Amino acid sequence: MTAFKWLFSIALIVGVLFSFRAEKTSSSKEEILIEIVTNVLDKWHYSSNDIVIDDAFSENLFNSFLKQIDGGKQFLLKSDLKNLGAYRTQIDDQLKDRNVDFFNVAHQTITQRIGEVELFYNELLDKPYDFSIEDEINLNFDEIDYSSNISELRKFWRKRLKLNTLERFVSSKELEQQKAENDPNYVSKTDEELEREARDNTRENMQILFDGYRDLQRRHWFAIYMNTVAQQFDPHTNYFAPPEKERFDMGISGKYEGIGARLQKRNQEVKIVEVILGGPVWRDKLLDVGDVILQVSQKDGEPIDIGGMILDDAVDLIKGPKGTEVTLTVRRVDGTVENVVVVRDEVELEETYAKSLIIESDAKKYGLIQLPKFYADFNNSGERDAAKDVKAKLVQLKNQGVKGIILDLRSNGGGSLQTAVNMTGFFIEDGPVVQVNSIGGKKEVLEDKDRSIIWDGPLVVLVNELSASASEILAGALQDYQRAIILGSSQTFGKGTVQNLVDLNRVLRGSTYGDKLGALKLTTDMYYRVNGKSTQLEGVKSDIVYIDRYAYLDMGEKNQENPIPWKSINPVPFTPYKSMKNYQYAIEESKQRMDDNQYIQLIDQQASWIKEQQEVDAFSLNYENFLQNRKSDREFAERFEKLSDYRSSNSIESLPEVNGKGRVVDDKVFKERQEDWHKSIYSDFYIDEAIEVLKDLNASLVQESVVAQSGAKQD
Repeated sequence: MTAFKWLFSIALIVGVLFSFRAEKTSSSKEEILIEIVTNVLDKWHYSSNDIVIDDAFSENLFNSFLKQIDGGKQFLLKSDLKNLGAYRTQIDDQLKDRNVDFFNVAHQTITQRIGEVELFYNELLDKPYDFSIEDEINLNFDEIDYSSNISELRKFWRKRLKLNTLERFVSSKELEQQKAENDPNYVSKTDEELEREARDNTRENMQILFDGYRDLQRRHWFAIYMNTVAQQFDPHTNYFAPPEKERFDMGISGKYEGIGARLQKRNQEVKIVEVILGGPVWRDKLLDVGDVILQVSQKDGEPIDIGGMILDDAVDLIKGPKGTEVTLTVRRVDGTVENVVVVRDEVELEETYAKSLIIESDAKKYGLIQLPKFYADFNNSGERDAAKDVKAKLVQLKNQGVKGIILDLRSNGGGSLQTAVNMTGFFIEDGPVVQVNSIGGKKEVLEDKDRSIIWDGPLVVLVNELSASASEILAGALQDYQRAIILGSSQTFGKGTVQNLVDLNRVLRGSTYGDKLGALKLTTDMYYRVNGKSTQLEGVKSDIVYIDRYAYLDMGEKNQENPIPWKSINPVPFTPYKSMKNYQYAIEESKQRMDDNQYIQLIDQQASWIKEQQEVDAFSLNYENFLQNRKSDREFAERFEKLSDYRSSNSIESLPEVNGKGRVVDDKVFKERQEDWHKSIYSDFYIDEAIEVLKDLNASLVQESVVAQSGAKQD
């Protein structure tokens, strides 16, 4: 039984227990959620035996929740901290008693303070700023304290707004100077005009910010609270309110059912900000970016004005099952208003899916497959998933006669565990891929049992600091089997845990809350490589380490809060791949190229500089000082401009892209996206280096073949 099915069985068992209590008590939805979430965490989280909900837990939760609701210390006062501090060691007891007193006080306090700031920020922007005054603002929120009173809070906000305005003012002034240089007849705006425009821009941004805060209802704040409770167990355990749960499902599967448009709410208007390629709106040319949806009506239903709704509620009205109709009252960009009938359909998020191309270098072809995510549809195994798509692309590239393949997993945050296991099998004959250790000591070895190999040629896997979870399973297995050379950052993200999704509506069967309880994504397993080592915290170490611009930033699992510790277990027997000749030779050759490459040395300098910039917390509010700092930064940054000038001498050949429905994607929008991707490939030094590694592997194979033939002749 797989870990996912096992957990599902657990959910049903727990559901019987909880449904009984739900029938016997009259409880609020919040109280029910507290009981369900804490009990599921206590019984089924991987580290539940190591975590005690006590006073220490309460203090950590208290501090984490304050960071969640006011991490920038821009709303709460010291007096608020004192009042809330009375609950610092009581939250554990309140959770056990299904008590929401702490949340009630915190919610009331934060919403009151946000309202107070909203009342005075406009007043702070009415008066012009004097940028000649020597002043600065410290944005190191770990060091600065909460404001003592409203007056002190106003001073902090005035500085914050002044910094935003100064940044805009300096940029606008530079633009005016450029216009004057290019056109002798151009009449530049005065500093007074530029300062006023900069303040207006800041005011507009603040309106957007507070519109978002105003849309937050108590249920949204409570979802933040429950998520903070969950994250005390580990950073990948989350509570999902219903909208977040749907977004999670959409991210994993890469598709959803709806109209095929991304929406944004601003100034009480729901606007189209993107029309999704392949969706019903795009296919029938029904809506354009910039159109505003005023009303929504279901088939034979009355129109509902969505302007005053929060965005999630508006989206709930617009989306719906495939084949159903929805009528949208739309104000076009030109001001005309009309009703648009849309037949909802399945919408595929093409940017989520694997894509491929051929790179030609020295008259030989090499394949590139870029995989943004290990997508899969857990509810329907017959639907599109990453393994099926990658398999099809491997066959396609193989038929084109490529001499090697690059699998690009950079910034791939993971996804389906089984998909990663299946994909590993495309490159090895058979054998164990990953070990899974579940709660209660249950151990399972997931294997590739299919002896067929889709691609048996040279293989390079590209990774970076954001390659996580399923990416690390695949990269780690291929490295252990010596089946691929891993080229990338010193280590990957370091997430060695497996999560499963528990539908809380299934847990509390017979409740009156319908499908509105959401879900809990919790860590149920740790996985280990076939060599017995965990990737938790340590990640996968690249065979060939390259420096990128983010090399020195604090990234990865080890920089998260409450990570599960690293562990190791016994290895399982496996047979390394024997056909990958001169594996070490190719690695050493690449390392030598990296060491000698001035381009890499320059990236190293850039990475160090970016690290220094990230650590700057104090910003001058004086124009001359701000301008000088900006000038110094630009002068230093200019030395890195040649990095953006890099262009590969290799050529790129596109392959026909087929969507999940078997239809060849060929239209203007798709071609534009392909062209943008191709441009990024041409400027990607590391893909060129991966090609060189493949050449070394091919060259070594040819050399060994010649040696073997010579030996045969001598015999």
